[in-house]
Amino acid sequence: MIDFQNASFMKLKPVPQSDFAGMVSPMFVAGETILGTFRGIRDGVVFTDKRIIAINVQGMTGKKKDFTSLPYSKIQAFSVETAGVLDLDSELEIWFSGLGKVKFEFVSQANVSQICKMISERVL
Repeated sequence: MIDFQNASFMKLKPVPQSDFAGMVSPMFVAGETILGTFRGIRDGVVFTDKRIIAINVQGMTGKKKDFTSLPYSKIQAFSVETAGVLDLDSELEIWFSGLGKVKFEFVSQANVSQICKMISERVL
């Protein structure tokens, strides 16, 4: 489970959907599809058309994984900070009703504006 007091996923970069599809697809509801996948050093984040799935890889071998499902219906607000000239990373903060805030930090190759648009289409 995500620690919402210190919920931060750092340096996420876009990766092919196939990197996480096998892990998360057994959890999908009928008709759910992947919209975007991102990986940190070991952890990952999958954006579907229904929710955000945060994957926390645990232990030395990485065989143990914690999956946290964050439904778009629980999003109260979100904030984005785009990359600049010297600061090449982008940040996305999302506040979930009854849970708290999650912060995602993306490398410069990630299209954070597209992610915000996708979230907006599902929560507004």
